Amino acid sequence: MRSKPLVLFISLLLSITCEISANVIPPDITPKEAVFKAEEIFQAHIRYKKFSPEIARRTLLNFIEELDPLKTYFISSEITQFTDPSNELLDKIANDYQHSHFYSFERIYKIFLQAIERRNLLESKVGANIKANDLDSKKIHDAPWANNPEELLEKLVMIKALQEEAADKLSTDEQYDLFFQRVAKRRLNHEKDFIGDSKRHQEKKMLTYFLKSLSASLDTHTMYFTPSEAKHFLVQVQQRLFGIGAQLRDDLNGFTIVNIVEGGPAALNGGLHIDDKIIAVNQEPIVGMDIIEAVDRIRGPQGSRVILTILRDVEGQNEKFDIEIVRDEVILKETRYNSYVEPFGNGVIGYIALHSFYQDPNTSSTIDIKNAITDMKKNHNLLGIIFDLRHNSGGLLPQAVQVTGLFIKKGVVASIKDHSGRHQRLRNLTNNQIWDGPLIVLTNKSSASASEIVALALSDYGRALIVGDETTYGKGSYQTFTLESANPDRINPKGEYKVTRGTYYTAGGGSPQLVGVKSDIEIPGILSQMEVGEKHNKYPLSNDQISPLFHDDLSDVHPLYRMRMRKLLSQETEQRSTTLSLYIPTLTQNSQERIKKNHNYQYFLNELKNKNYYELDHNSLGQNDLQLEETFNAMKELILLTAKS
Repeated sequence: MRSKPLVLFISLLLSITCEISANVIPPDITPKEAVFKAEEIFQAHIRYKKFSPEIARRTLLNFIEELDPLKTYFISSEITQFTDPSNELLDKIANDYQHSHFYSFERIYKIFLQAIERRNLLESKVGANIKANDLDSKKIHDAPWANNPEELLEKLVMIKALQEEAADKLSTDEQYDLFFQRVAKRRLNHEKDFIGDSKRHQEKKMLTYFLKSLSASLDTHTMYFTPSEAKHFLVQVQQRLFGIGAQLRDDLNGFTIVNIVEGGPAALNGGLHIDDKIIAVNQEPIVGMDIIEAVDRIRGPQGSRVILTILRDVEGQNEKFDIEIVRDEVILKETRYNSYVEPFGNGVIGYIALHSFYQDPNTSSTIDIKNAITDMKKNHNLLGIIFDLRHNSGGLLPQAVQVTGLFIKKGVVASIKDHSGRHQRLRNLTNNQIWDGPLIVLTNKSSASASEIVALALSDYGRALIVGDETTYGKGSYQTFTLESANPDRINPKGEYKVTRGTYYTAGGGSPQLVGVKSDIEIPGILSQMEVGEKHNKYPLSNDQISPLFHDDLSDVHPLYRMRMRKLLSQETEQRSTTLSLYIPTLTQNSQERIKKNHNYQYFLNELKNKNYYELDHNSLGQNDLQLEETFNAMKELILLTAKS
């Protein structure tokens, strides 16, 4: 709605989607210690408690894919017995595990070492100046295992052709040569890391990958980290919320921007587009680096400048651009929330966008939102509020409960079930409600976790209408990390892990896990046609429900405190309302009619169907944000409807 300064900042860290680099020192771990670590993870996990044949099957597949994620080493016939294992083999693997034996994984690892030798022979047959038809990095990623060395060589030729296509855009022969020297060096170092200098090194590496594969087999958010990875996880991954708001994918011939988070620095600048491919940093090629090393090249001291060289598809041709960026740690109000008012009738509509649920010694998401609404009410006749949770991936659950309490009276906001099966209800116990009027929560497919809890709670109580993409992300679980963030130097030399310990439910008894939060009024946005969400992840947890908690029997409260809690909740308790649901059919029909008549919106939807996401910057459509514009229209109607009732 309002214009933003056209200045792009990069924080010390980027928001990235990646696998942790394989080239790390494996922990000095024995087979018995690996089983002990695995049993710790099982004990803490919300659902899976033992190494069953099914977990063995998943672990086998993960192990093979961890070793060869691009399918450029193994031949299908070498691994068929493991990718399509018999019940007898799975039972044997589960039994071997109980005795701290890893025979099948040792066998796969040995095959992989032999495959490294074959890969090097094939690489010598891949020449220079390669030309290949139908170059498509996604097809290469998704291709099955090669059936024979000839097919594998053909795939390597395709990869080399993709890399040469990117290298041709570099300005000097020296850069071109450096490009491929780096690619070869990264591959050889990667292979050397698996070969090592002893059988013991290979055993430690195998056990490390077993623990990674086992953890990933439990659900998409459980992970095992080596000591160096654990520190990296704290320093970089946990801080990525303060990055440029862009997700990167390694596509062999560069690092592709696959998502730009609305409200983040990249979105505010508009200089980077989805599908842009970063190929150099400060004129130095980065193709062939792992994604962590590439990110390290991009970050730097606050106030310094970095030049990103990108390739962009312009009318079917790859064009090269240099974008100069000022590095900075983005700790600005805009990265946490932003708010403004829009005139309507005899008052205003308030808009608040919350990008995460946060708390620090000075402020919190609850305090900031409360202050924003207080200012709106003080200075204007506030008629309604649009609460924008698009691209909000969550944050602190206590803050989600308190933020919900700004819009409801006392009552249960959510319930969590931990790994022991114990339920704990999270209640709003304060008289902190600051807005009880018309409220719309705007969501999209990137609204996740705590955002979904807030949206569901407000919907369950009938306090808000949910508007936006058809559903939200669908993450109804929470994780804990064994390494304390306050003590990053106290790392277990045997490794650390992040484990899914529990699931969320709201007052209505539902969970967003897999299904997300369904919009009452669907207004499609930039992510509406993308495959974004928990259900697209590997081995997601299933969805379940519990009984509604609108009538709070306080059964989870200790009897000594139950009477006091009952007295506290006896007054000003939120009651469930169905009034807003009566307006949904009218609001939906009118919104659909407006969208049909809006030429910009129809063009927007057509481009989404054609997957032309990167072209859909707001300026090209003559609108700031079509999804938000239509949400304002829905709010205007809601205000009029509620005024008549």
